Amino acid sequence: NSVLFFINTQLSQIYIKMIYPSNYEDKIGFTSIRNILSEICLCTLGQQKIAEMKFSTNHKYIAYRMKQTMEFVRILDSEDFPEHNFIDMRTPLKRINIENTFLEVNELSDLQKSLSSIGMMISYLNRIEEKTETYKYPTLQTLTENTHQFQHIIDAIGRILDKFGNIKDSASPDLARIRRELSYTAGSISRSLNSILRQAQNDGLIDKDLSPTIRDGRLVLPVSPSMKRRIKGIIHDESDTGKTVYIEPSEVVEATNKIRELVADERREIQRILLEITNKIRPEVHDIEQNFEFLAEIDFTRAKAKFAINTKSIQPEISTKPEIDWSIAIHPLLEKSLKKSGKSVVPLDIKLSSRSRILLISGPNAGGKSVCLKTVGLLQYMLQCGMPIPVAPSSTAGIFRSIFIDIGDEQSLEDDLSTYSSHLLNMKNMMKGCDGNSLILIDEFGGGTEPQIGGAIAEAILKRFNTTGS
Repeated sequence: NSVLFFINTQLSQIYIKMIYPSNYEDKIGFTSIRNILSEICLCTLGQQKIAEMKFSTNHKYIAYRMKQTMEFVRILDSEDFPEHNFIDMRTPLKRINIENTFLEVNELSDLQKSLSSIGMMISYLNRIEEKTETYKYPTLQTLTENTHQFQHIIDAIGRILDKFGNIKDSASPDLARIRRELSYTAGSISRSLNSILRQAQNDGLIDKDLSPTIRDGRLVLPVSPSMKRRIKGIIHDESDTGKTVYIEPSEVVEATNKIRELVADERREIQRILLEITNKIRPEVHDIEQNFEFLAEIDFTRAKAKFAINTKSIQPEISTKPEIDWSIAIHPLLEKSLKKSGKSVVPLDIKLSSRSRILLISGPNAGGKSVCLKTVGLLQYMLQCGMPIPVAPSSTAGIFRSIFIDIGDEQSLEDDLSTYSSHLLNMKNMMKGCDGNSLILIDEFGGGTEPQIGGAIAEAILKRFNTTGS
């Protein structure tokens, strides 16, 4: 049912009519809300969901999203939710759909950690309340319906990786043998080189305070040019000043070559191991990707819940009718800005209903008129994106099918429009598109021209809005 619900939501006509679609969110401040939410997210999965968040007119969808967020608020307020290893693995998983590709060691480690965390989250949300025998977080629990526990993959990765994310010696018999040989050969080189170094120091060929070093991946001894004929070996390099040459003694050349061969063998064996385990993972990639869709929803909902806590936002009563009845409504961005200077926001009480649809606000400059409009525009938009809003619990919020806004100077040089002409064009578009399910927000109504003319035009337009029931 939840799958069908989401499909129907996607297919339903979700739209918003705007005079300036490209900057509507900028005008009401919702772009800043998106940015704040994106910063709260723990990985790119949630950030993508934030970017895709849309205005909806579907009452059930809005209520569902709101309940999810408020359930997560309860989790964050009272319990220890597993918030670690939020890792976006979608790109590596898509890559291994191709045969003979494999996950790198670090990717395999990330997959193990993220699947383990996702498993804990799934178990957490599927807990049953003993008293009621119902899910403790029923709306969030619906997110787990298409997920699976991949303990067999987590265990399989655990058999080849240690707790630090490195390939274990025991990952395969051949790898264990290669690493034993590597360790033995490296030890023999070290012993031989130290013996040669001590003898050379005793013979006065090398200074007492010098020690072996590495050049081009080879262990070498630093020798003065005058002594280089006294030590048999291969000269690999010399210092910038020419006062030191670096010689690889003949006794360790063959052993060093063997080291290189063993390192190549180790690399090939690790690649074989990674290919083998990736072949086991590949058939389940689609189901695993569903788990990362779940993780995206969790990251997305968690960010909204964190924001709700920070802004004291709640889920008001949601009405299917186009109405507003808010108490103590606060513009969250304005509150955040004023807090920095030790000031506080003056809350807004506002009511618009079918009986009292139109509200005119007049007053002096800096009296809060524009703030009122932007608060209504932002909170209504947040609500219809499924976000809790900072209002009193007694508030009621309705659903509007369209929102029109005319705030600020939209003088258009491209279309050769004056400020007043651009306002008139906005009014024309509003009158053509508005109806009884429209919310209209206009700042400086009738402004930009001679007061009597502007007032008369504003009055005529207002009558039209009243006639349409907006």
